[in-house]
Amino acid sequence: MTTPTRNDRPIVISDPADLDPTLSHQVGRTDVDLLDETIGQCLARIVAEYPDHDAIIDFYGDVHLTYTEFYRKVQRLASGLHAAGYRKGDRIGIWAPNRWEWTLVQFATAEIGAILVCINPSYRHKELVYAMGQSGVKGLFSAGRFKDSNYRAMIDAAESQFSRHNYKETIFFGSERWDELANHAILDLNPVREQLHPDDPINIQYTSGTTGMAKGATLTHRNILNNGYLVGETLQYTDQDKVVIPVPFFHCFGMVMGNLGAITHGATTIIAGPVFNPQSVLEAVEHGKATSLFGVPTMFMAELDEIEHAKAKGKTYDLSSLRTGIMSGTACPTRTMRQVMDIMNINEITIAYGMTETSPVNHQTLVDDPIEKRVGTVGRPNPHIEVKIVDSETGETVKRGEQGEILIRGFLVMQGYWDMPGKTADAIDEDGWMHSGDLGTMDEEGYARITGRAKDMVIRGGENLYPREIEEFLMTHPDISDVQVVGVPDEKYGEELMAFIIMREDTEPLDQAAIREFCDGELTRHKIPKYVECVESFPMTLSGKVRKVELREHAVELLGIYQK
Repeated sequence: MTTPTRNDRPIVISDPADLDPTLSHQVGRTDVDLLDETIGQCLARIVAEYPDHDAIIDFYGDVHLTYTEFYRKVQRLASGLHAAGYRKGDRIGIWAPNRWEWTLVQFATAEIGAILVCINPSYRHKELVYAMGQSGVKGLFSAGRFKDSNYRAMIDAAESQFSRHNYKETIFFGSERWDELANHAILDLNPVREQLHPDDPINIQYTSGTTGMAKGATLTHRNILNNGYLVGETLQYTDQDKVVIPVPFFHCFGMVMGNLGAITHGATTIIAGPVFNPQSVLEAVEHGKATSLFGVPTMFMAELDEIEHAKAKGKTYDLSSLRTGIMSGTACPTRTMRQVMDIMNINEITIAYGMTETSPVNHQTLVDDPIEKRVGTVGRPNPHIEVKIVDSETGETVKRGEQGEILIRGFLVMQGYWDMPGKTADAIDEDGWMHSGDLGTMDEEGYARITGRAKDMVIRGGENLYPREIEEFLMTHPDISDVQVVGVPDEKYGEELMAFIIMREDTEPLDQAAIREFCDGELTRHKIPKYVECVESFPMTLSGKVRKVELREHAVELLGIYQK
């Protein structure tokens, strides 16, 4: 079974009928058509179908645009960029928190075939210079400042280093240059559109770089447009849905699953604010009568806390319009899932799993999956996606229920890492399989369960220990809100386990003795953490993932291991 060719690597997936059902190998549904168009073509089609529907509501920026109004602004900015000399393949960066102009830039750059380089708003001088230089950014859209981030000052300090590469200018939102480009007369861009193809690269997303220099995952129109579309299909979106997106746009969660998931269905994107704030999110849901809400588990926990705090003050939020949404980034405790369904009315919430390199979703639960599947698994492959789990040493596909590395193939696999052919070859093999580095199992129904990261594995006295398994057990303790387990150096065993614990409100901190007592008889002794530290929060990426590297470094500092 072959789907359209992407540049030099055909996108081939196996015929489901040829697969051995006893092996951990599955292909998602193939009865759903993939979109064979560019992002610009898709937007034009949606505008023609739903001209007067709301496209974007930005409560923070006080902006409300129909599809016709939004499309006109896209055409003006795209015309301005083209008139300024930006062409297909040029890299245009964006460095700003969430705002409606972010989405405008996303679609305007796609309209002329420029490659949007997403720059993390939390980046500082060194990281900014690296991303700009590594991708060869020609023009940069940026906020002037936000809270303690003075973007203008950082850009002024770094511009001399930008100029060594392809850099031309920075356009600050709200500046005269922004107004000049955003209000440009609409040009005939048809000759430009005719040069574009769904398999052209359109987006560069930098990975976190926790294991080395950040890598720029290069994604095509076909990658991200279809990924967003199929996420929306799984959520059963129609043009009547309204989606609150509090996750950052610079990440695939926001710009693909959020923006593209909504717009491919003629639905409405709602921006609650520049960064996550539980009160702003709940107010956006209420005032916008949202049907869908995105977030990582900690966001939903914060929203549940805000609901309780507001209730104590005699205030309630009307969340009756909510139906569905996505929880992603890390495992969700069962009690949180039940509260989200019961208190927030999101009965059809789904779990999604993937990585930037798969643009980003490869697995997702269904809106009617039982709760045990939503908290215990990450779902099954979405349509036109092939997944297998292999033995990390032999490369052989493992039996159902056995652990191995998760491999993904299909339309969603990135084109490669920008200007890093060696790293690309390490990640994507000759048969087109993306090696995720995640460990997992597949059950008889095809649902996948993530058991950990290969790089997070702890080797204690020759035993391979997987922190995810231990974390999931500790999360069953009624006083624990969240937990992360890492390995720390040990003279006798090579490594030992340390648990960082966030306690629930109004509970006493747990020590190692309490944890040992709780685990006794449930976990083998070598899986019980030797060290326990209660903390208020974990170091997080803006996309909601825990920075385990920082936790390990902190553990070493706490224990003074290297000083002994």
